[in-house]
Amino acid sequence: MEKVVIITGASRGLGKGLALKFGKNGKRVLVNYKERKEGAEEVAEEINKGGGEAITFRADVRETEKVKEMVDLVIKEWGRIDILINNAGIVKDQLLIKISEEVWDEVIETNLKGPFNMIRAVSKVMIKQKEGHIINISSISGIKGRAGQASYAASKAGLIGLTKTAAIELGRYNIKVNAVLPGLLMTDMVHSSRFTVLGSQLKESVLERFSDIERVADFICNLSEIDSVSGQVFNLDSRVVMSDM
Repeated sequence: MEKVVIITGASRGLGKGLALKFGKNGKRVLVNYKERKEGAEEVAEEINKGGGEAITFRADVRETEKVKEMVDLVIKEWGRIDILINNAGIVKDQLLIKISEEVWDEVIETNLKGPFNMIRAVSKVMIKQKEGHIINISSISGIKGRAGQASYAASKAGLIGLTKTAAIELGRYNIKVNAVLPGLLMTDMVHSSRFTVLGSQLKESVLERFSDIERVADFICNLSEIDSVSGQVFNLDSRVVMSDM
């Protein structure tokens, strides 16, 4: 039976790389997007032309009803959900003393409430199936913190806490929940951050190299197939983190 995957924020960047990788590996893929319809349709078209199966759905993961509609569509089309990748996220960097309440709320709601909405909706399906795997895309900023990233770091730290709690609660139903820190990827989101100085970030890397989308996607695809690992945080980076994860 072909496995079914929902990937949020899959119209570009890591989400796009994940959708293409899962599609190439024979999975049925729901390509979620918020604004970039053309990009999402291009991703789905590439998967379908390659012999895979993909559909798109526009949903802001902050909106509970839209999330429910998306999950209902997947069940209607394919009858099950095997894997959820919570990838959708935004960064709006501002110094803590300058950040507005509106910006804070937008980042927290997208990066933390969004995965909460998705997990709550999808886990109900997975509980009935008695199996599933949820992978949350967090960030090293959620462990180390970074100047100008109070909202982003807080949301990603919260996502790690959500991952561990969900793993404990859902393990009895054979549902695995893990988090991945993909490292510094050359995506639009990274380039949009005025506090990300790529040269200094590169110097923090003991290997002096950035992460690669395709290799991160390979890791996540492989992780999704492992049945004996849950509640873990995988750091795919060579910036050393002096912390117990």
